[in-house]
Amino acid sequence: MKLDLELRPGANRFVSESGALAYLDTILADFNQPVVITGEKSFAAFTKVYPGELSLPVYHYDGSASDENGHELAQEIGHADAVVGIGAGRLIDTAKVAAEALGAELISIPTLASNCAPFTPLAAIYHPQGHTFSYVEYFKKSAYITLVDYNLLLSTPHDFFVAGIGDTLAKWYEMDGITRDKVDQLKAYGQLSRAAAKTIQKILFKDAEQALADLDAGRDTPAFEAVADTIIGLAGEVGGFGGIDGRAAGAHATHNGLSYLPETHAILHGSKVAYGILVQLAETGDDSEIRNLIPFYEKIGLPLNLEDLHVTDQVDEKIKQVAEFAAKPDETFILVDPTLTPAKVADAMTKVEQVTSEPAA
Repeated sequence: MKLDLELRPGANRFVSESGALAYLDTILADFNQPVVITGEKSFAAFTKVYPGELSLPVYHYDGSASDENGHELAQEIGHADAVVGIGAGRLIDTAKVAAEALGAELISIPTLASNCAPFTPLAAIYHPQGHTFSYVEYFKKSAYITLVDYNLLLSTPHDFFVAGIGDTLAKWYEMDGITRDKVDQLKAYGQLSRAAAKTIQKILFKDAEQALADLDAGRDTPAFEAVADTIIGLAGEVGGFGGIDGRAAGAHATHNGLSYLPETHAILHGSKVAYGILVQLAETGDDSEIRNLIPFYEKIGLPLNLEDLHVTDQVDEKIKQVAEFAAKPDETFILVDPTLTPAKVADAMTKVEQVTSEPAA
């Protein structure tokens, strides 16, 4: 079987509502030896909202989202039939590695609305040191349940929510880049995936600005809930139903290249991906769509250029470095343009600098 062609629609069960953590005790009653994997900040946010007392062994990850840390945790745990992952994307991805190593079910509880990691049976694996991307891991099982409590997600820091919007917006642009020339040939689930990706774009354009204001005010509103569900759940369905056509393309390949520039490490994953959308659009000649996105990026606070990513020194050399990585045959940018070269990616990055610096019309 080709893993990138399999349909992996997401969590076995998905519950999202205010007060959803009240269901956790009932969920845990199905297991004999559940354990928790979390981080200090994530667990503190969780305990403020959780209405019960969680009397389970608690293990902490090291923040790396590495395969090594996941297996180290599994070895430390020894035996469990359920892993409760409480945290954001890197934490949940680490919990997936540990759960599979243990042969345990995963109960996924996101503390931030910043990506679709809590929903998908995939993980972005990083090297143990250096914050550099390594590979995408495909797991044999989806989460037993993804439990989304909007009251908990209201503790999402503003910048993480912005990054989640950027990461999720890429679902449309990456899938469109891959499939625009073969829409009529897409199979049924491919059409569903593309429709989901377009729905994501519509929801974010309609509700993202209001959702950010509601987050800042601590309000649980329809706009906030719509954007949170889009980031965590709907985004995962694009790749889940679309396979390789719906998972990643130029935006994520650009992110992966940027991860090798130390000055970008302080920039969140989704924000780097949002910049990658612009690079992909430049490479495919969609300059007008870059111009259409600029007002949205400015309202939301997404990066428009390399300076926004803290890349200000030796820019030409660093463009070349990112382009070399993004254009690798085993990266995903090539799915948009089979004739891709590092020079094309470098030219696209240079074009983004030019287009985003144009005076407003």
